[in-house]
Amino acid sequence: MKRIGFIDYYISEWHANNYPKWIAAACEALGVDYKVAYVWAELDRSPIDNVTTAEWCEKYGAEQCASIAELCERSDVVMILAPSDPDRHLGYAREALPCGKPTYIDKTFAPDTATALEIFACAERHGTPFFSSSALRFAEEFEGLGELSSLTVTGGGSNLPEYSVHLCEIAVRLFGRAPQRLRADRSERGLELSLDLGDAEATLVYDPSLGYSIDAKGADGSERACKLESHFFRAMMRAILSFYETGKRPFDPEQTIEVMRLRDAALAAAESMGEWIAL
Repeated sequence: MKRIGFIDYYISEWHANNYPKWIAAACEALGVDYKVAYVWAELDRSPIDNVTTAEWCEKYGAEQCASIAELCERSDVVMILAPSDPDRHLGYAREALPCGKPTYIDKTFAPDTATALEIFACAERHGTPFFSSSALRFAEEFEGLGELSSLTVTGGGSNLPEYSVHLCEIAVRLFGRAPQRLRADRSERGLELSLDLGDAEATLVYDPSLGYSIDAKGADGSERACKLESHFFRAMMRAILSFYETGKRPFDPEQTIEVMRLRDAALAAAESMGEWIAL
């Protein structure tokens, strides 16, 4: 059995509470054996449900570590979580990445592109393989899509800074790059981001009342319009465990930087409605 170490800001949160069962399902699908064995959390008590790290560990059969260094020493592979607190990721990465063990860093990868580049540089200095992604990248509905001429993506979430990464990840996943510029305009309940990719265009619709969907038109005239209803979290977990097994990232890591550049521009555009923001 290979031992996973969870690093989190506070451990009782939605991702950490669901990942163990998805890890078990991915192990069964791939024929591998991984378990969440060790946990370190900066805050001992979750502000969400008041559960302590010790209580979480007892429920999920893990052991609490006194430090990130101890966790990294005892674990075979590492997950840096804190999905709602990306500003914590650089500090955790600076302690975890020098151990050299394969590491997954949860969404949103970093609070901005400059910080993302610092994490990349840290990993490179220590030769540590890592990757980060929104789970939406792994939606099965994207399979078979070729070159696109236009794309509309919808999605919600409680706030733009945290949930915009999903829209940005989908756009970069399907176009392979960030746009040249973008503009934000108000919609009825949220905002619309118009992306100019030169030879293609896309609209990202952020609206807390909407689920995730795509309306894609291919360069060959094909069309696909659908809700994103596949179990993309389970698919992402299979990708993470495959990465742990091989050390090979499931996609070009430069796309993570492109996602961060797009998210930075999206947040800037939301503060300057109607103005084009160059990336």
